[in-house]
Order: sequence, then structure tokens, then C-alpha cells
Amino acid sequence: MHKVLIANRGEIAVRVARACDDAGLESVAVYADIDIDALHVRAADKAYGLGGNAPADTYLNIDKLIDAARRSGADAVHPGYGFLSENADFAQAVIDAGLIWVGPQPATIRELGNKVTARQLAIRAEVPLVAGSDGPVGSAAEARAFAEQHGLPIAIKAVYGGGGRGLKVVRDIHNVEEYFDSAVREAEAAFGRGECFVEKYLDRPRHVEAQILADNFGRVVVVGTRDCTLQRRNQKLVEEAPAPLLTAAQEETIHDAARSICREAGYRGAGTVEFLVSEAGDIAFLEVNTRLQVEHPVTEETYGVDLVLEQLRIAQGQPLEVSDGLRPLKHSIEFRINAEDVGRGFLPSPGDVESLRTPTGPGIRFDSGITGGSSVPPQFDSLIAKLIVSGSDRQQALRRARRALADLSIEGVPTVLPFHRAVVDAVDFCDIASFKVHTRWIETEFQADILPDPAYRPLPTTEQGLHQLPLEIDGRRHTVGLPAQLLALLTSGTGRPRAELHEQDDSDPNDGIVQSPMFGKVIKWLVEEGDQVTEGQPLLVLESMKMESHVPAPRSGTIEELAVVAGDDVKTGTQLATLA
Repeated sequence: MHKVLIANRGEIAVRVARACDDAGLESVAVYADIDIDALHVRAADKAYGLGGNAPADTYLNIDKLIDAARRSGADAVHPGYGFLSENADFAQAVIDAGLIWVGPQPATIRELGNKVTARQLAIRAEVPLVAGSDGPVGSAAEARAFAEQHGLPIAIKAVYGGGGRGLKVVRDIHNVEEYFDSAVREAEAAFGRGECFVEKYLDRPRHVEAQILADNFGRVVVVGTRDCTLQRRNQKLVEEAPAPLLTAAQEETIHDAARSICREAGYRGAGTVEFLVSEAGDIAFLEVNTRLQVEHPVTEETYGVDLVLEQLRIAQGQPLEVSDGLRPLKHSIEFRINAEDVGRGFLPSPGDVESLRTPTGPGIRFDSGITGGSSVPPQFDSLIAKLIVSGSDRQQALRRARRALADLSIEGVPTVLPFHRAVVDAVDFCDIASFKVHTRWIETEFQADILPDPAYRPLPTTEQGLHQLPLEIDGRRHTVGLPAQLLALLTSGTGRPRAELHEQDDSDPNDGIVQSPMFGKVIKWLVEEGDQVTEGQPLLVLESMKMESHVPAPRSGTIEELAVVAGDDVKTGTQLATLA
């Protein structure tokens, strides 16, 4: 292995590029048009454009990625996380192209990535499970029948999903149809496959996972545990290692189950086996993520293992040098920094980062995909950076985290920093003696008066990406892509880019205009013209930054006109409907 193509973007692409440099390997970045000057492009030794901005045209396009590897001379591909990292067809295409795949074998990805066959494998490995459907359910009616048989709540889960995408928890039988349809849509958008299955949902559980490494010689090592309970919309916000409040018996059960399922699967590479721990202390297998996790840094800091370097070593056929039964050297907490406005219900908020000031001091690590001046595009995930704070124990880590979060400043887009600053002062989370956090704690019990970001005024959505221009070089015609802002600078005649105007939402809910709160795509109307609605009632579903959100009615009234239809792209401030 000499040169690694990184089939991803953002902070994970930066992380892998730096690991390649540590290992003495060259790195190759790929980029969508809008990412041409992104940090991950600058972090790599070489970079190749994929042409386009939509995920399907870029980071999800297998043919383009393989072609970029061929053109760059790469002999290996690292998928990062998300996008095609758990796509068996991509892994097989890489291998068929004569390249090294940094990850599990395609057959393993296929078996464990399919949540139904993963359950069957877990049964063979005698791993504890909750009740679930025997296979994918073909309709919302089948999901309803499962709920009527096993009781609520139930989880509707994408068969090929992960990371909280395509996962809906049903607590009211009347919501089965809507949630089933939403899960299918999210799964199709994120993974290209919409099949879903159903299982009983453990209420108020903790989310605990085991990090594993497995080489080509049958050795499987568990590199400790992580707690990822602090979630919103089933997506993690805060993770820590080692997982607190586990008894020795629970830890042993988790470690043994993780080893058993990976040995049964013939696993190779880095992976994560996830579990739910009920209030009563019962443990239930959740899924296996056949890739590097977003939260891998807390394990690296706690146990002193570079997981990306281990991935590269395993892919080269080298045996594991990591010892089993590692004990934690410290306690580490990771805070995901997402471009979301907490005061507006964690509303995805793309835009431009005007400035970035990062914290310093003992135990501080900042893994970032942005710098001052970076663009946070609406087409991709809202995660822009991760703050990882370590201490000799959990309390010292929390003290350092309070300082680091206070010092971290990101201007230009709203972020979840106000939530993180509040949570490290929340007794339910900070006091182990009265630890009350569960996977729905944010939605049900978290108490903090976090207002919408008053400084955020979204830019109007303009045409993004590159403008293609013909250019003659040495007598030969070439097509050159210029970013819109650079083109404006070259053509304005003023010596500076033309200014972009900020849109201010001066609408009054009493004027009956329903406006889009963000850039996004209209997925589905939940009402029709002539319907009577009440203030706060969901009117339609918008998708932005790979998440679905409801737009509520600003006041009570009658739907007079629907101004957009399903499939329309809308900007912040676009009129969606009028209320009489």
C-alpha cells in the first residue's frame, strides 16, 4: 500500500489524510464542486473533482470514485464513515478494480449491514436480543400488526441503515403509517435502499457500544466501551469512554457478545457492536457498524490506540499488535459540533463560517472539517467538527470540557455549542450518583432556556459550485471550473467580489404566510387546501442536510393555498402556503 484514496469529505477525510501521513502513505482527496476549497482537499497530497454537488453525483457515485482512484494512481481506498462506508457493492467494486479495501470483506458488510441478517447472526452467536420482525416488513400495515402484537413503543429501522438515518420510534399507533413512510424515504435518500424492519423499542435505555479490531488471522480484540446515550432524533451528540455505570458483569457480557458476533461473522478491520442497556440493567444487541465510528477519538484518547492506523495495518495484512483487555488510561468525552440552531429545535443551518477560534490546554483535541471562511453546504451532513476533551477521571474531563466549550467560538452559522455548554452543567448528566440520562432525555427531560441564534441571518440560496469556462492552454482547449465568488471577483471590475445580500425574515405570523425556515427539499404535505389547522400543527416535511423536519403552522386558520409541491427545492424564507 502506497497511496490511499479517501472516499469521503469533511472532518473524517481530514483525519484519514493525517493518519496516512503518519503511516508514510500518500493521500488522495475527492470533492464535489462546492468542496473544491474545503479543508479535506487541502489536507490531502492530491485531490480530484467528482463533478456535481448532489450526494448521488459525487460521494455516492461508485463509478466516479473508482475512476478517481485509477486516475490518481491510488492502490487503496478508505471509505471513512457515512456515504458508501457500509456499502458492500462499493467494497466489491474497489476489490474488483485491483485496489485494497480498507474495511471488512464485502460479504461481511452485506450480512451485518442488513439488520435482518445481522439479527439472525446474533441469534447464532447467542447474543441477547429484543423481539423483532423475521425480515423486512413490506408495508405500514405489517408494522402496525407487529405493534399490536408486541405493544408500543416500536422502532421502524432501515434494513441497510445506520447513524440514526431511517429510524423512527412509534409511540402512538396512529403514527405508524406516517413514520413508516418517513423511515423508507430517509433510508432511500441516505443509503439508496428503502427496506425497513420492526423491533420492540426499549424505553429510556442507555446506548453502550464496544469498539473491536480484528485481523486476517482470526484475532478479535475489544478496545473498551463507549457510552453514546445523549442523542436527539436518534443521532448522537455526546459520547464518552469508558462507558460509566457498567458493572463488571455487564462489561463482560458486552465484551463477550461483541467478540462472539464478530467471530461468527469472520470480521476483519475496525468495527463497533452496539447495545442498549435497559433501566433494569438488561442488555440487548442493537447492530454492528462495519466502519470507523464518528466517536472513535474517545476510544483513541482513553485507550491509547490509533484506530485509523490499525485499519491501515490490517488492510495491509499485518497482524494486530493491540492487546486484549486494555484498561482505560483516562476518561474522554466527545462533543459533536453540528451546524444546527438549537433554539429552533436543532434546525439544520447551512451557511458560511466567518471565523473559528479553537480552545487549547491539557487534554484538548479538535478534529475539524472547517476553518474560518469554510462553506457548510446544505447537501451534506450537518457535522462540521468534534471537540474531544480528556482528563484523569470523568470529573476532571467535565471541568476541562466546560473551559474548552466556553473558549470555542464559531461565527457565521448556528451550532449546537449552546446545548453542549448547558449539558455539562446538567446534574442528570454530570452527577454519576444521580445519572438519569437515557436516549430520549434531550426530547423529554433536558431543561435549558436556549433561544434561537439572534446573529444568524441565512444567506439567500444562490447557484452553488463551479461555473465551467473554456480556456486555451498551449493551443489546446480546456474547460476550467471557477467558483462563483472567484468569477464575481474577476468580472466585477471593482477589485472585490460583489456583495451578497442577507435575507431577513420580517414575517408576522398574523399575516398568514407560512415561510420555509431553511434551505431544503419539500418531501410531503401533511395537509390539503381547505384544511383547518391549529398553531404548531405540522404542515409539511422538509429534508435538509440529510434530515427530515416538520414545518409547523405559525397560527391557527384555514389552508388557503399550497405554494409549493413535493420535490420542490426551497430557500430560507420561501413562501410555502397561506393561511386564511
